[in-house]
Amino acid sequence: MTDDRIEFDEPSQAILRDARKLLRRKERKAAGEFLVEGRQAVREALRAPGVVKWLFVQWSAARDNKDLVDKARESGVPVYAVSQQNLATLCDTVTPQGVVAVAGHIDVPLDTLLQHERSQPEGDKKHRRRDVALVVICAQIRDPGNAGTVIRCADAMGADAVILSTDSVDVYNPKTVRATVGSMFHLPIVTGVEVEDAIAACREAGMQVFATDADAGTDLTDLHDELAQPTAWVMGNEAWGLPLEHLSLADKTVAVPIYGHAESLNLATAAAICLYASASAQRAGEH
Repeated sequence: MTDDRIEFDEPSQAILRDARKLLRRKERKAAGEFLVEGRQAVREALRAPGVVKWLFVQWSAARDNKDLVDKARESGVPVYAVSQQNLATLCDTVTPQGVVAVAGHIDVPLDTLLQHERSQPEGDKKHRRRDVALVVICAQIRDPGNAGTVIRCADAMGADAVILSTDSVDVYNPKTVRATVGSMFHLPIVTGVEVEDAIAACREAGMQVFATDADAGTDLTDLHDELAQPTAWVMGNEAWGLPLEHLSLADKTVAVPIYGHAESLNLATAAAICLYASASAQRAGEH
């Protein structure tokens, strides 16, 4: 390195061993921790106070990640430099990005999620506090990429929370974490609740409940003023959708219209469309 080289500590074998364990769900649950891989995701994790426990940086990528190193040190997070081989043992990707963090679990209880107001983003001209108005409930979503992408879409559309039901994929699965690209640190996430309980809580908080169903008699385009109302969207499993008992709990079942020849939409794509429709209508009503 040149004169601007960065000094690092090296992790003990015990620290590396504890971090590697987090590739397994059982160990993540026991420790209450998970792995965050990649620059964008690690940056967002570091912006969340008290979330990151350790930061690992590959020696050869240290200068490229100096901003993350500086942020970690400002926050009192230990930073360790490791070899390419050791970093690879903390990742499940073929080509790691050179930086991995260990973070504490961030999910919140359902009974506290809907009992407070949410802040608008700082950049919003109408910056103020508002009631929880847009939530997505993922019912038995099994694909980690889909779950992560739904979280990312919910974040992009300004949703207030994502709820992952019992039997859904582990939100701390490395593939799920990567698919969120840091969005999981931007909004509350609830995990491991029954769909019935999630729907009941959203309705008690004053939200209408819409469930997606390709065979529904109502299209998304049929909804007008209803979209501006506080809404919880229920998205079903990738393979079989929502069972009748869950569809019956919704105020309305809604289909996303398909105008071309595709048989169906990807779950995350359908969620993005529904969330965008609600977010646009809700914001239009604020003007």
